[in-house]
Amino acid sequence: MSRRAFLTTASAFAVAGVFSGVRRAAAAQPGGFEVQLSPAEWHKRLTPEQFYILREQGTERPFTSPLLNEHRNGVFSCAGCALPLFSSKTKFDSHTGWPSFYAPLEHAIATTRDTSLFEERTEVHCRRCGGHLGHVFPDGPPPTGLRYCMDGLALTFKAV
Repeated sequence: MSRRAFLTTASAFAVAGVFSGVRRAAAAQPGGFEVQLSPAEWHKRLTPEQFYILREQGTERPFTSPLLNEHRNGVFSCAGCALPLFSSKTKFDSHTGWPSFYAPLEHAIATTRDTSLFEERTEVHCRRCGGHLGHVFPDGPPPTGLRYCMDGLALTFKAV
């Protein structure tokens, strides 16, 4: 690799890291959420993997979530604050490796613009605690045409 190619690549990663850090810092700022805990309190409440996803906007590896193959009737809730988010009736197999839904429960989620990977996406988070859940894409099935691609570790499931 030439020196120029190396410097160009290194610069691109540095810029991505800066913008990603700015977005993560902004998401971690308290404000407006019903459930607000300190990072230490979140660490006590969540596993390290859940903290990484819910509080640091991380993601889990595809096809690793036990909730991917959860097919019983029930409700998927936020692993951070237990707010019900999705009905199992809206779950579908998107073949992406993450639990996917075509619609959230009413007043369950909020969204923000995410440009962290040099593309514009819509981040989905819990409207009560602000926990990062995943992203929503416009390639889902009817009736909404949306695919809420969620990290399974950000969710819990309760059969009904």
